[in-house]
Amino acid sequence: MARNAPGNTSRLLGMLLSYSASSASLLIANAAQLITFAILARTFGADEFGRYVSLIAVTNIAVHLCGMGASESLVRRVPQDPSCFPRIFGHSIILSGISGAVLIFLGMIVLPHFMRFAEAPAENLWITFQLLLTNIVLVRLIMLGETIFLAHRRNAAANASIMGFALIRTLTAALACIAFDVNTVESWATWQMVSFILTLALYGVLAFRIARPDYRLDRPEIRLGVLFATPFIFRAFRQNVDLLILGLVANPEMVGSYGVARRITDSSYMAVDALNRLIYPHLAVASVNGIHHAFKLTMRILAIAIGLGLAAALFIFFAASLMPLIFGTEYVSLPTFVRILAPLILFIAIWSVAVDLLGAAGEHGARAWVLNLANGIGALVIGVAAWLWPPYGIFISAYIIEFSIVIASWLVVRAYVARSIAASKDVQL
Repeated sequence: MARNAPGNTSRLLGMLLSYSASSASLLIANAAQLITFAILARTFGADEFGRYVSLIAVTNIAVHLCGMGASESLVRRVPQDPSCFPRIFGHSIILSGISGAVLIFLGMIVLPHFMRFAEAPAENLWITFQLLLTNIVLVRLIMLGETIFLAHRRNAAANASIMGFALIRTLTAALACIAFDVNTVESWATWQMVSFILTLALYGVLAFRIARPDYRLDRPEIRLGVLFATPFIFRAFRQNVDLLILGLVANPEMVGSYGVARRITDSSYMAVDALNRLIYPHLAVASVNGIHHAFKLTMRILAIAIGLGLAAALFIFFAASLMPLIFGTEYVSLPTFVRILAPLILFIAIWSVAVDLLGAAGEHGARAWVLNLANGIGALVIGVAAWLWPPYGIFISAYIIEFSIVIASWLVVRAYVARSIAASKDVQL
């Protein structure tokens, strides 16, 4: 036992250092994103920013459809068998390109009837195209770079990629809005698109240095990718249907304040996300011979996730009064909305550990059933609540839904662990 102690200490120290680096990178990235959001909110004003938030709500849903969950196979398959990387890489690029083209086409047909950023129809269509290309396809492909590095356990490169992308967005917003007086979505769309194209070119060079993609589809992974992606799609729809409904029934200030509060809450989850993104490949390896082999590790992760979620919730709750100083005094509802949403971080931290275990163990069907059912029903409930009692009906519904996901996800994990233990005993007999 004594001889093993230095090795255990070394592994623990390595995990702590990796987590610290991951947390620091996500902290910087989320801080940069909030600064970007603050610059745009202050520059556009409540009315223009409210329209922009409504558009972002649509692209936040569509970006999870782009790629059809193909990137998940990188962090699941490559740690188990690094030789499959070129095939999975090419598979991800093909699906991202095809699905992205379809989403842009559909968006350009539908969105101009509901959102207008320029008076001339042709100009409005061009702006819509830029926003869809940038916030769906380019974002998905840029994020693929981080996934590739994580799949190869190159955590420092993954951290640098996520920080770099966020800082580029912030610098672009500062240069456009402050230096060049960009104050409309119409002008911002081009600035954002060009900066994202340059970022993708840089990340593409770095990814291709690891290996050239083998452009062919991995058919078994298509089904698993869809199963993995659908919970994110349903959750994105549930998380953004409130903004879509608010855009129809509430004033721009409420839409803008709620959109900022949601972004702050989502960003504050980064402490738990930093842990999950590091642990996921470890869970995939640990669960190769049965999900029950990864359960002890999962429970240790859960304890840490609860602590991180609680700390994040308390921090933004007490920092809420400072938000109008950052985003602008026009957003009078912002502090109240932030305080109401803050405790939701703890619920998300708890259930995220359970669904990550299911995903890493390859139980995508069970994971999809839990999240899709909860988020599908949740989207309907939140949509009705937002229509009948904006915005407080949204808050009540959100708490009910997140608590339901906590209960359902851990019950499913318990059932699969028990089944895995029983199957293991049968094999031994």
